[in-house]
Formats: sequence, structure tokens, C-alpha cells
Amino acid sequence: MADIHKTPNDQSNSQEEFRLTGKLLATSVVRGSSQGESHGGVYLIDFDDQSLKQKLDWNTVDIDWRGRGADRGLRGIAFDADTIYIAASDELFAYTPDFEPIGSWRNPYLKHCHEIFVWERALFLTSTGYDSILRFNLDEQFFEQGIHIETQQFRFKAVLYDPNKDDGPLLLNKLHINNVHCEKGGMYISGLKTGGMLHFNGQSVLMAAELPTGTHNARPFRNGVLFNDTKVDRLRYCDRSEGAEDRAMAVPKYDPKELTNIDLDNSRLARQGFARGLAVLSETIVAVGSSPSTVTIYDLAKNKQLGFVNLTKDIRNAIHGLEAWPYD
Repeated sequence: MADIHKTPNDQSNSQEEFRLTGKLLATSVVRGSSQGESHGGVYLIDFDDQSLKQKLDWNTVDIDWRGRGADRGLRGIAFDADTIYIAASDELFAYTPDFEPIGSWRNPYLKHCHEIFVWERALFLTSTGYDSILRFNLDEQFFEQGIHIETQQFRFKAVLYDPNKDDGPLLLNKLHINNVHCEKGGMYISGLKTGGMLHFNGQSVLMAAELPTGTHNARPFRNGVLFNDTKVDRLRYCDRSEGAEDRAMAVPKYDPKELTNIDLDNSRLARQGFARGLAVLSETIVAVGSSPSTVTIYDLAKNKQLGFVNLTKDIRNAIHGLEAWPYD
């Protein structure tokens, strides 16, 4: 049973702010689980009603276990009208808002997918293994383009390829690309080893903002960059305008005695405080995921935590995808 907590300080204001958050959809992965064990799931979190419902349980032996890395489960989330898209490591799934399956698609160049993003009539998926972004045509429902990010003497270059042919890039995972975000004017790409948030304008790839190594979910926000500084277990917002605003807020940590499966914990498989998953709810309110599976709401303007929900104290279980629920 999940615990939903509201921060007691300034309770009257917190109550009002929480009504603005509505519902959140979260995916979780289980790091280091064995075949036959639970691999995470999909959860609908309602802070207003103080409720949580598990919509999908990714507990199946049909998972292809080859080349999946440490994370087992479902990852990035995106919405297109009445269709929910959720990515696994090498497969894209589609569901109705009632979580009835619509379809699924694979591509040989989709490996170790992390985040996904809908922009106009395309769904963009991070192919971490191939240092690529794949473009999925939403109308015709097929993978139509690959964008390989190459490094050339500390410079970046985008090389387009056909993901339906066998002459694409090698499976090298040099940059560990884990996030893609599109806005008018270009695509923003980031990963553990990109050195920062890259901007692709359709022709060239330039460094938009330098960031610490090991970040997740980097995206432009207001006058700066919002991201999870995963190595130091914090949500960060760096404002690049005059009178710069810089926020660094810690994700929740628990008494080690409350955690389970800590005997399996090591730096490669699992640790608490691993910050990943980010949803912007307003110009000041954001939601952040962390491990063991926890979703926390922050008020950037007031530089404070508003509350959090904990799904489990299993150290292996971590939030991956996190988005505001657009229905109801």
C-alpha cells in the first residue's frame, strides 16, 4: 500500500497547490530483478483524492531478456489524443485511456529506450544503445527515421538513417542518450555522457547548456534548464537570465531499516535517492521520481517540497517515466 504525504508546513497554501496537480501517470522499473519476478508497472497517482491505482503489472515471462541492461520494466510515457504510448527497452506499446492494448511495435535500432516525446505528428524515442533518436510516424504507425548523434573531436553531428535497413549505426552506447524534448525551433537531446543538453535544429547539433555528468530528463524551462542531477540525488533548475535563480532540491531518503532487498543493493543495480522521471505541472510546480519508487511534488518558486507518494520500499524499484495525466 502506497503512502501519500503532504508536507505539513504552510498547510493552507499546500492544500491549494495540491488541487492543481491533478493526476500523474508513472512507470517503474526493477533494477536487477530475475526472470519470473515483478518488473515494475504503471501507476495512476491522484494527490487530490489521496489514491493510487496500478494500471499495468509488467510481471511476465514473455520479456525478451537479451540485451536489456539492468532495468526491467516500462519506461517513457507520451500521449497523443486518446492514445497512451509507453516504451519498454526495445518495444513501443499503445493503450487506450482505460489501458486496453491497441498495438505494439519493434525496431532493430530501438535498444535500451528511456524517454519518449510526442511532437506534432511524430513520436520521438531515445535509442540509448544506438546513440540515436528514432522517429515514429503516428499516423502511419511505423518507424520512419533514425537520427544518430556522432561525436567528432568534441563536436556533435547528426547523421540521418533509415531504421528499416541494416546499414545503420553500431550498438556502442557512447553517449547514453536518455532524454528527448521538442519545442518550436528544435529538438533537445541529453544523456549521461553528452556533457549537457544538446540542441538539434534539423541541420547542426550544438551544446545548448553544459550539465553535470549523469543527468536525466534535461529540458528547457522558463529561462533556463530543468533536470535531475542524478549523481547527487537532486532536482535542479538553473536560470541563465539576469538575477539567476538556481534551485537544488533533494529527493526523499528513507531509514535503511525500512528498505527491502538491500542485500542486493550495489552501485550498479540499485540505490535509494536515484532521481529520474520529471513532469512539469505549471510554471512553478514540478513532479520528480526517485528510488525506491517515490514521486515528489516541488514548488520551485518557494524552493520547497509540497508532498510525496511512496509506492514501495523495495530498493530495486525505481520510478522511470512520469507525466501529468491529461484525461478526466
